[in-house]
Amino acid sequence: MKVLVLGAGVVGTAAAYYLNRAGHEVTVIERQNAAGMETSFANGGHVSAFTARPWASPTVPRMLVKWFGREDAPYLVRLRPELRQWLWGLRFMRNCTTARHMKMARHMVRLSMDSFEALKEVREREHLDYDQRANGVLHVYRSQKALDEAAGGERVIEDPRARSEVVDMNRALAIEPALDQARQLYVGGLYFAHDETGDAHKFSTELAAAAARHGVVFNYGTTVRALVREGDRIVAVETDRGRLSADAVVLSLGAEGPLFLRPVGIDVPIYPVKGYSVTLPTEGYNGTPSVGIHDQEIRVVTSTYGGRLRAAGTAELVGYDRTITPSRADAVLRGVMQMFPSGGDASRAERWTGLRPMTPDCAPLIGRTKLSNLYLDTGHGSLGWTLACGSGRAIADLVSGKKSEIDLTGFEVDRF
Repeated sequence: MKVLVLGAGVVGTAAAYYLNRAGHEVTVIERQNAAGMETSFANGGHVSAFTARPWASPTVPRMLVKWFGREDAPYLVRLRPELRQWLWGLRFMRNCTTARHMKMARHMVRLSMDSFEALKEVREREHLDYDQRANGVLHVYRSQKALDEAAGGERVIEDPRARSEVVDMNRALAIEPALDQARQLYVGGLYFAHDETGDAHKFSTELAAAAARHGVVFNYGTTVRALVREGDRIVAVETDRGRLSADAVVLSLGAEGPLFLRPVGIDVPIYPVKGYSVTLPTEGYNGTPSVGIHDQEIRVVTSTYGGRLRAAGTAELVGYDRTITPSRADAVLRGVMQMFPSGGDASRAERWTGLRPMTPDCAPLIGRTKLSNLYLDTGHGSLGWTLACGSGRAIADLVSGKKSEIDLTGFEVDRF
């Protein structure tokens, strides 16, 4: 079967790889000149195999009140005269209950663990090297109350492999000695020993290269203009280089996916959530961490690879504006320098921003649409790399007319 995959971020690239393994003739359409050049380019670098949780949680409303009016707030809403932003925000807040958060957390951990197993398989099969580190991720907390609440919430996770170790600061420093200069900020944390870190962009490019070796065609520098619908099918995809047709189409266009779906009668509640990262060179610095860190107070994650310290965070609802707001990027930079004052050269920090494709319950849309040959593999939010291989494997099963080997409960396309 001829399959078009729209988008070569980490999600689309993984889908193309697994569709090829399933025996399909696969072509990928990507407007950038390489894979993983947009939201996958400079993210936080965590493969959250055991820590995948929805952002929508009972802590969010409290954080919005606490940080209200501050430009450096972890969560910032810039209200716009746009109905979709308001409706998305209301739906998101509805999912911030304990019951809904815990229900989706169980679904996400199940998918993330399946995806992690798939990632390890493809890494070994294709000999991928993306500066990965397999020494865990440590979530640190600035108050005992926050730590106790987080530890209590972990009890809903049924699989013992995904449960964390609750640690005090002595144990935290044994796990990550580089936290010593910031030990006064924290009371302890949760240690997830099996999570990994690495370079998502490098993973994307290496996986794309592997897929190309196996026969996947990547049409880089080609921009999707529209989907062409006739009856209950997509008969073609219009691009700036002409019209392409296929037996099936898989859409993995991130935050811009809804802009192409609405004209063909499919409305999905994906909204762009803007995030920032800073990347610091570490040569000559002796306070660089080796373990992935997540500061839960300011929502900043860090990872180290390839002679660089990466810090990422913040969530900003501002539509499709990709402008780097200096105050937002500097908030992430201040956060990482609080954690690791001698971790890297802040004067040479590279600032970046990207748009996460987020659904109101923070879980992806994976499956077939009401159009018989159009499939969605999108809406992964901040967990694109974590869930990419699992969702790619699942979408390959579905396109092949089989039941997915990976349980997709909670990720249905029509759940909204």
